[in-house]
Amino acid sequence: MTSDIRVKICGLSRPQDVEAVARAGAAYAGFVFFPKSPRNVSAEQAAGLAGAVPVGICKVGLVVNASDAELDAILDAVPLDMLQLHGKESPERVSEVKARYGLPVMKAIGIADAEDLPQIDAYSAVADQLLIDAKPPKTADLPGGNGLSFDWTLLAGRKYWQRPWMLAGGLSPENVATAIRMTGARQVDVSSGVEGAPGLKDADKITSFVEAAQG
Repeated sequence: MTSDIRVKICGLSRPQDVEAVARAGAAYAGFVFFPKSPRNVSAEQAAGLAGAVPVGICKVGLVVNASDAELDAILDAVPLDMLQLHGKESPERVSEVKARYGLPVMKAIGIADAEDLPQIDAYSAVADQLLIDAKPPKTADLPGGNGLSFDWTLLAGRKYWQRPWMLAGGLSPENVATAIRMTGARQVDVSSGVEGAPGLKDADKITSFVEAAQG
């Protein structure tokens, strides 16, 4: 492990969360715009939080099957650096969003088994980055942030997709070093794994996660 592992802390909802992310040395600060999520923030809330993110940390907005009108409202208010599409957006929709807003787009892809891997290539042709996450259960209300992991051996030796990629799904301070070692990931994403309660980030866990990821 080396310090060039880039960490994304997703689902920030309070000023102290932003402070903890900056203090820990994370590379990305994520804000969730999805009403069903316990981490959901309004555009007004996110605007204040994003304004406090230090220069150099990438501000990412997570949306789920958002319409142009919904994206317009978010981006009119919040100075985001990247959009994370975490729903069932098609490759065509990824291209549309990139063209309309001129921002880098990260596409989340849910993985449960080897049959899910081919879509990574399809999205790598259009997205700027990929987020490889655990596929949520069919009964889940949330497309991510469920604290579930997948079989990391599916990614072993697959370091060279066309786009930068990020590992997500069930990561925690306790297992992130193992996950990086098994997958070769150079970027990792965490949300529920650094919380004391759903939607409430724990500053000590954020610090521990970044330290464990970067070795």
